[in-house]
Amino acid sequence: MGRGFTASETQLKPDPRHGDLVLSRFINCIMKDGKKTRAQRVVYGAFDLIDERLKEDAEKEAEAKKKAAEDKAAGKDVKPTNAQLTGTPEEEEGERSAITLFHEALENVRPNVEVRSRRVGGTNYQVPTQVSKKRAQSLAFRWIIDAVRSEKGRPTAQKLARELWDASHREGRAMSKRDQTHRMADANKAFAHFAW
Repeated sequence: MGRGFTASETQLKPDPRHGDLVLSRFINCIMKDGKKTRAQRVVYGAFDLIDERLKEDAEKEAEAKKKAAEDKAAGKDVKPTNAQLTGTPEEEEGERSAITLFHEALENVRPNVEVRSRRVGGTNYQVPTQVSKKRAQSLAFRWIIDAVRSEKGRPTAQKLARELWDASHREGRAMSKRDQTHRMADANKAFAHFAW
């Protein structure tokens, strides 16, 4: 008989650069063979690339606004840009950073439901079930990392930066994995009454 011991969740230290617990957990998931410094270098390198791209986009947007203001002052007929038409989050929130983009990407990739195999009367059914927040985060981490590792040819930091950028814009391999999971759950919702 057991001794009544339950393992407590290990206390995770926030990452040194941003002080974020979720990012620290993500770095631990990226880590291979206990090489945490290498994993940090990859993640922070990806964040640096994202920050560069965000800065370039902000500069382009500022130039476009300046040009539009000059054209308007000159009396020319000005066509609004895509960002002005859609009202992008960059305008509403002000300055975006790599860490906010990371959290946005995680939120987009995180699944709401998944299918689990359940045996009923000798037949296996794919039963859709709700996903806890912790499991949803773990799945999001796994899908992003799998998408990065499956791509070949470029440095990992570049691949990670690209995948996070795509996921924050609801694109990329990790998002397609999430959509596929949701489609499977939707297709098997007739078996939801088998959920335990």
